[in-house]
Amino acid sequence: MQDYFSLREQVYEYVAKKYDTRPEYLWLRYPDYVVFRHSDNRKWYGIIMDIPRDRLGARGKERVDVLNVKLDDPLLVELLTEQTGYYRGYHIARGSWVSILLDGSVPFADVCKWIDHSYAVTASRQKKQRIRPSKEWLIPANPKYYDVMSAFDHREEIEWKQGAGIKAGDLVYLYVAAPISAVLYRCLVTETNIPYDYHDESLSITMLMKIKLQQKYDTTAFTFEKLRDGYGIFAIRGPRGIPNSLSVALREYTPQQR
Repeated sequence: MQDYFSLREQVYEYVAKKYDTRPEYLWLRYPDYVVFRHSDNRKWYGIIMDIPRDRLGARGKERVDVLNVKLDDPLLVELLTEQTGYYRGYHIARGSWVSILLDGSVPFADVCKWIDHSYAVTASRQKKQRIRPSKEWLIPANPKYYDVMSAFDHREEIEWKQGAGIKAGDLVYLYVAAPISAVLYRCLVTETNIPYDYHDESLSITMLMKIKLQQKYDTTAFTFEKLRDGYGIFAIRGPRGIPNSLSVALREYTPQQR
């Protein structure tokens, strides 16, 4: 097994390099307890404590380092704490905290994975938006307001009204409304938060994003009827997520399909 003191140092190095976090020593009574927290909301995302092993319900009284991390799923807590090296969060009565032994019984790669998970769970709303994985969206395009088909005939990248929650790196699928009534384009969001000021009695735009064309779809491939009957989508009035089955179909589409 790997020496647990070296694992503590590796955790210090990992959070410093990835999150620019330095360990904070908050308690004179417990000089070896350290806390890792976010710089903006000041929430803790990790705590290392050296405690007697039997405090966790394990055998032995020698002192060991444990890392407490926060998860967001009680079922995940249940599953993890049935595995070697994982315990219910020590000294934290509330929330889905887990204690991970830093004695080599849990591979360091897994320790890092749960640090990342805890960091994301405890992040501020703004930070969660920045660090979340890329997402896929289905968004409406009304030909009455903008001729997107003509626009993509002339260039690959255009500006578009930015929907709430969309960020650079996301994929958007443009559903062109009647008379087309079908998904026609897959685009990559390349830039967001471009200020814009447009208001009339039926439309208001305060922010734009840039989207780059990746794929064109035949007008018969993903019609409204197919979205409704095959994927349970009954309305496309604003940006929305898409079911995994539709995501797979859209990604696997080839122009020869009918």
